Amino acid sequence: MGKNNLKGSLILSFGALIWGFAFVAQSAAKAVPPMTLNFLRFAISAAVLAVVLKIFGVKTHEPIFPRDKSQLKTALIAGIVCGAMLALSANLQQAGINSYPNNVSAEARAGFLTALYVILVPIISSVFGRKIHPFVWLSVVFALLGVYMLCAWGGFYGIYIGDVLLFSCALGFSIQILCVEKYCDSIGGLRLSFLEFLFCSLFSFIASCVFELGKINIADIKSAIPSILFLGVMSGGVGYTLQIVGQKYAEASVASIAMSLESVFAAIGGWLILSHALRWYEIIGCVMVFAAIITAQLPEFRKSGN
Repeated sequence: MGKNNLKGSLILSFGALIWGFAFVAQSAAKAVPPMTLNFLRFAISAAVLAVVLKIFGVKTHEPIFPRDKSQLKTALIAGIVCGAMLALSANLQQAGINSYPNNVSAEARAGFLTALYVILVPIISSVFGRKIHPFVWLSVVFALLGVYMLCAWGGFYGIYIGDVLLFSCALGFSIQILCVEKYCDSIGGLRLSFLEFLFCSLFSFIASCVFELGKINIADIKSAIPSILFLGVMSGGVGYTLQIVGQKYAEASVASIAMSLESVFAAIGGWLILSHALRWYEIIGCVMVFAAIITAQLPEFRKSGN
């Protein structure tokens, strides 16, 4: 691995560490209704990225919102579309985490099941004519076996509603990633992320007012402030900025593998902080899902010549 790839991988691995521990923060904030939590965390993330954009704008003379009306329209459409998909996926994810009983390692399951988007993205892309590499089909086999070990070993009763919600969230994130891919080049990664977070927060706020108004407890929100701040500042603001910087150095194939470490860090964080130990078959399931994630990225890795 070249010097630049090493530097980029270190930056991206630190971002993956933050994202992995964000699952622990989400698990610790289970008392807050999902849509309310996501409204708060993504509002903070949008504020952090607004500051980052302002700092970058001083150097590039670029405003946060495009001055050109046509570009502004494109940016707002991109923010609405990506923000809607992020809101749907993030709320499914948080609802899944909240639904697990206390004796289940919710953050580990969430980390590995959410990471299935790495496999789902090329499969969904194939619907629109993109050819699927044999390695991806191999990763599907690993993923199915891993999910079985993680969620259903010993009988169908081992599947929780949270598992279903998290798989749905992975599907949602897959579509969200494809939406980001469509708009990112035209309006820029940081700007798109800011708008995405802004509209995600807005949509989550509206949904919270409709579905959770009677469930909101101010005391629960106050007790979850450290988790909300970590999710908003570190996971959203710092984590995404690290991704942008890291991807300037690392090739795409190397970057994707480094970022997929978030699922591993989620399991480690749950064990270290929340004392959520995994059963032996859950560990095997996690390993197999992670193997599937890596296998799905091998075609791109081979293209890069590494």
